[in-house]
Amino acid sequence: MAAVGAGGSTAAPGPGAVSAGALEPGTASAGNVKHLVLFLHEAVLVQYVDTLKLAVPSLIYTLQNNLQYVAISNLPAATFQVTYQLKILTTALFSVLMLNRSLSRLQWASLLLLFTGVAIVQAQQAGGGGPRPLDQNPGAGLAAVVASCLSSGFAGVYFEKILKGSSGSVWLRNLQLGLFGTALGLVGLWWAEGTAVATRGFFFGYTPAVWGVVLNQAFGGLLVAVVVKYADNILKGFATSLSIVLSTVASIRLFGFHVDPLFALGAGLVIGAVYLYSLPRGAAKAIASASASASGPCVHQQPPGQPPPPQLSSHRGDLITEPFLPKSVLVK
Repeated sequence: MAAVGAGGSTAAPGPGAVSAGALEPGTASAGNVKHLVLFLHEAVLVQYVDTLKLAVPSLIYTLQNNLQYVAISNLPAATFQVTYQLKILTTALFSVLMLNRSLSRLQWASLLLLFTGVAIVQAQQAGGGGPRPLDQNPGAGLAAVVASCLSSGFAGVYFEKILKGSSGSVWLRNLQLGLFGTALGLVGLWWAEGTAVATRGFFFGYTPAVWGVVLNQAFGGLLVAVVVKYADNILKGFATSLSIVLSTVASIRLFGFHVDPLFALGAGLVIGAVYLYSLPRGAAKAIASASASASGPCVHQQPPGQPPPPQLSSHRGDLITEPFLPKSVLVK
């Protein structure tokens, strides 16, 4: 899980504190183990209140990861990929409720379109669209996806709410989240499979495929942070659409998944909704203006002798077209 954004306590550092640059690559202290240890001690243990703030999102992310495995075990990969886009809806709703964010009309319409597309896909699944393994339970899979989307939306918005605006680096936040996530994961493992682990060993069953999943999850988490830093929501929308298409193609080739018109319609609505929701507000207003002009443009005649109306500055345009919810939506 990649921590997107940064946050922490504003309390003054205590004696022996090391600057955050000690953990950043390329700094003079990057290779100094002593400075690194002192920095981690200060950031994680001395400022323990700052660290404890991350216990809640870490617990939720750990729960979310386990719910995803339950969901993918009971749903076809393509159906899971489409349904999991409900996290955009939950993130938007939690942002409105917890951060007092506002959504444009186009974004509300795209969320409705998203919900409709997911509902169509689930109706196709409930109707027995194509063969499926006997051990799969679509009801349990759907419940796990919905719970995972709710936890993802809440954790992302909660993380942004309590940590936004602090000076901690993304690497420090990853470390703090990882500490809690590892501890919680080990507790859950010991509670569920403690006897088997004690008998067979911790790495029993770690096949190359399992290692591939582990590395893919770790790489995907880091990739989220890269997307936030170097890309925007439009590019993320295209990436999400591509992931749905690739999942569908892989399901057809590997598992004999059957794509019928109902699934194609629902997946198409979800892809379109993701793209529309990811549009900057300036582009959304341009689409609305184009629709209005197509229905009947109104040309304003400037009276002779009067100066033309002032144009909006480019700075204000930048504010209008700033991507909406870049952090919360991209949190994995």
